[in-house]
Amino acid sequence: MAIALGMDALSVGMGMGMIPLRFKQIFKIGLTIGVFHVIMPLAGMLIGDVLSHHFGKVALLAGGVLLLLLGAQMIFYSFQKNESPMVRPVGIGLILFALSVSLDSFSVGLSLGIYGAKIVVTVILFGFVSMIMTWMGLLIGRKFQKLFGSYSEALGGCVLFAFGIKLLLHM
Repeated sequence: MAIALGMDALSVGMGMGMIPLRFKQIFKIGLTIGVFHVIMPLAGMLIGDVLSHHFGKVALLAGGVLLLLLGAQMIFYSFQKNESPMVRPVGIGLILFALSVSLDSFSVGLSLGIYGAKIVVTVILFGFVSMIMTWMGLLIGRKFQKLFGSYSEALGGCVLFAFGIKLLLHM
């Protein structure tokens, strides 16, 4: 299950990696997403069965909409003459990005709370795997950014936008 959730982080990381990022930023992004992949399923597990039917779809909807907005913004600003990208994974942008990537783990946490999964082991594994897979995605995206040059930010935006659509259709 940690690998399945990490695949989301990998693919979204590839999209975000298309914008120019320093290794320090890549480290912070992976760490933040890893922390969110601990917090979100933990919150889901603690809430458990009572709210699982209501928040499962809301989490998917919110994550899908956030990714659509981030992707659309990246695509739009990639065609502007401005050299610096509008979407930057720093500050509140990083928090929103990490939240959008980890919202599906909240739903998983709700389900796992019902089944009585071992909370500490589960959330640490979710966080660690997501962090590693985010770093992998960002580094892969960084390589593609060099390959595609000026079109890389638009391509990254398309990846995030498509992933947002996938989340919305999953509902």
